Amino acid sequence: MGDARFEPVVCMGAVMHERTWPAHNRFIYPLATLRIPLSRFGQLKVPLLGVDRPNLFSLHRRDHGPRDGSPLLPWIRGLLQDQGLAAADGEIVLQTMPRMFGYLFNPVSLWFCHDPEGRLRAVLAEVNNTFGERHNYLVAHPDRRPILPGDELRASKVFHVSPFFPVRGEYRFRFARQGGVVSTAIDYWEGGRCQLATRLSGHEQPLTGRALAAWLARLPLMTFGVIARIHWQALRLALRRVPFHRKPLPPTEEISS
Repeated sequence: MGDARFEPVVCMGAVMHERTWPAHNRFIYPLATLRIPLSRFGQLKVPLLGVDRPNLFSLHRRDHGPRDGSPLLPWIRGLLQDQGLAAADGEIVLQTMPRMFGYLFNPVSLWFCHDPEGRLRAVLAEVNNTFGERHNYLVAHPDRRPILPGDELRASKVFHVSPFFPVRGEYRFRFARQGGVVSTAIDYWEGGRCQLATRLSGHEQPLTGRALAAWLARLPLMTFGVIARIHWQALRLALRRVPFHRKPLPPTEEISS
């Protein structure tokens, strides 16, 4: 059998956000994602799932990376090479939400980049905002050593996401996988305090038509719900008079590390 980390899977779980300042606001919503090894992206043949074609669930190359529909693996390999991470030339696993009924708004997709021995070397966080803009944060240890579970990786915030936070401070990332449960922690720090904690977790199960049917029964409008919930939480914060920050121009570079 191959490495279980590098098998196509469904992750059924939840996302949690907790704002701590200047007003406390916490919510948890059910969420599901796919984890797809890029070496098998074009070979997926799963009932209910289309790859670069319509279906109830669909994955499209144009939704990621260069956004032009070209193969994703050469793009990420070139990016890693340019950033001094040539050692991360093993399997790369993309964790993302698929389109459902053709619709998708994906706040963040994660690219887990391993070396040939299967050790995690870097993670690319592909971030989208509701204004149609995107930015990529590439996190790795400064000395490029393997990333271990619980290691903290930092990236300066340069991209506008929420109008209720300024574009300053930093993100702190942690990644873990244990007993078939994968989790990502992203904390936003500014002014010497953690102002927003985000947790994304899910229990892995093989990517099959049965798993997708169960997803559809449980969360039939998930991708529509993501954008609706973003605006609902924004309305709640606005009604509580949380300070509002105007959107600045996006960063000139699409990748920061």
